[in-house]
Amino acid sequence: MVDIVKVAITTNGSGAFSSTVAVPSGAFVQYRYVPHASTPLDTGADLDITGATTGFVYANQDDIGTSAFSKAPRIATHDVAGVASLYAAAGEPVEAAAFVGEPLTVTIANGGDTLSGTLYMWIA
Repeated sequence: MVDIVKVAITTNGSGAFSSTVAVPSGAFVQYRYVPHASTPLDTGADLDITGATTGFVYANQDDIGTSAFSKAPRIATHDVAGVASLYAAAGEPVEAAAFVGEPLTVTIANGGDTLSGTLYMWIA
């Protein structure tokens, strides 16, 4: 089962927005930003999605622009001793979706005066 959490974004006069939203527990699979057709966030807008309790960073994207986009963020995995798991041939990190077990805080900085868009987050 996948839940899609929708966050309506409208920045204040300083170009900032912040909202903490309840989400179901599960894997943070992907997110999608869709700008408003006539009042999209400024090109230099910065998006952060963090854990409201832990401060864990699920997404940090700068200069998101005025176009819709989708991302599927992943984090590096580790063994029980804390050693990074790597693909043997290339030494690249093994990555997996992060687990969400807390409310998420969505923040926008540098978004422009009263501009808007919508953020969708998939939790599986």
